[in-house]
Amino acid sequence: MQILKVISLLLDYPTETLISGRDELEQAIIQSREISPTQRGALFELLELICANDLMDGQEHYGALFGRGRSLSLLLFEHVHGESRDRGQAMVDMMAQYEEAGFAIGVKELPDYIPLYLEFLSTREDIEAREGLADVSHLLALLAARLEERESAYASCFRALLQIAGAEPHQAVADLRAQVAAEPRDDSLEALDKIWEEEAVDFLQAEQQDRCSSLPSAPGKAREESAVPLHWVDFQHEGLAAVPAKEVGNV
Repeated sequence: MQILKVISLLLDYPTETLISGRDELEQAIIQSREISPTQRGALFELLELICANDLMDGQEHYGALFGRGRSLSLLLFEHVHGESRDRGQAMVDMMAQYEEAGFAIGVKELPDYIPLYLEFLSTREDIEAREGLADVSHLLALLAARLEERESAYASCFRALLQIAGAEPHQAVADLRAQVAAEPRDDSLEALDKIWEEEAVDFLQAEQQDRCSSLPSAPGKAREESAVPLHWVDFQHEGLAAVPAKEVGNV
């Protein structure tokens, strides 16, 4: 489904490649019949906004929007499992799904990175792609609502994805509007400082646990295996190729 590749590119970090492929992307949006004229127009406006602005300014805006706090994280399992150990197993399962389909990725991005997931779905049959989006439609609606709350044009990507998944995007977002409005912002300097402090405490506690686990255990008592932080998990599988380049010419 070509429009999924387009949305994947729009949601990824802005680059010269995206801007140089503006005309092709515009045509792909115009020709898409999986989404309504309203959704096509919103995607077109986002593309125009990205291409019209200075690239470095666009990259800075993108990083501030998606890179601060966790509420707008583009990692699917961040919203489902947080930092629990279940997140690691979920990513291993997703990697297995990619491998089974012959979709090879490297370790540049985690397998639950939304633009990567969309690129994968764009290679599948339409019904499978729609089912894949439907499986995460509640997360897509939540991200759309949060982006609308911040008056971001990137919300258009998630509204389009909801429509492809078979949901009514405006209703899905409206259902979450009150919940999102009541959420505390997690991208302020105060909120980021608090997260940093909490993570620093967690790190020190983990380090202390590791030191304790290295001490000789009592006779007859098995030493408990220490937990491995999720960011240490290497998802690279031997024989996998690098992430396919997101060349606009392939859109």
